[in-house]
Amino acid sequence: MPGLGTLINVAAVLFGGTIGTLLGDRLPARVRDVVTDGLGLVTLMVGGLNVAAVLDPELVDEVGRGVPLLIVLASVVIGGIVGAVLQLESRIEGLGATLQRRLAGGQSAQVNRRRFIEGYVTASLVFCVGPLTVLGSLQDGIGDGIELLTLKSVLDGIAALAFAASLGWGVVASALTVLVVQGTLTAFGAVLGEVMTDAQVAALSATGGVLLLGVGLRLLRLKPLPVGDLLPALLVAPLLTALLGTFLDS
Repeated sequence: MPGLGTLINVAAVLFGGTIGTLLGDRLPARVRDVVTDGLGLVTLMVGGLNVAAVLDPELVDEVGRGVPLLIVLASVVIGGIVGAVLQLESRIEGLGATLQRRLAGGQSAQVNRRRFIEGYVTASLVFCVGPLTVLGSLQDGIGDGIELLTLKSVLDGIAALAFAASLGWGVVASALTVLVVQGTLTAFGAVLGEVMTDAQVAALSATGGVLLLGVGLRLLRLKPLPVGDLLPALLVAPLLTALLGTFLDS
């Protein structure tokens, strides 16, 4: 059934996030900060592993040596401009604030609101940035199985538990973002079928890795990068790869 993988993923985030929030409320602030720092370091590691996709042989053969790095650079710049014009980061934070007002009851203090929004934005970016999100959803849509999304569900459930122990109910609310993003991609997969080559997937992975590095820096409180504004880069990377590949073949 198309969409089953996304439903499993949403359930994993809800379950892990709820358990983590209930556990986190019983932990001292220092312990929650240490958990967040650990997640930041791991996110940097995952981002670095994804960035290494610029060396993928399929991508190098498609566009030439040295060009993959330029594709990632151009994707981040172009995507950042588009995202800034559309104010994606502000819109994501605004959605988080709206959910906080509706779901957090009487917890209207500024610190609780900021924590909720940070949890929602951070978890949404981590759960929706990366090749597993795109490839798994497209694979689900075209009927090739839900193996990738099942793997992602396990990883996201564990991450949601860890994130929520520090950032609270905002992480649980990010399940809504997972549902919308992956549900939309699954619908595209059902309509368009397989649309990306291995080279385009590698470009997407490398660009997603850069965004994950930004998320890691946010979690470590080193720099509050507007990663939400960079999300269009995930669309630009495979498109640039396709255009360059067509141009070089002609």
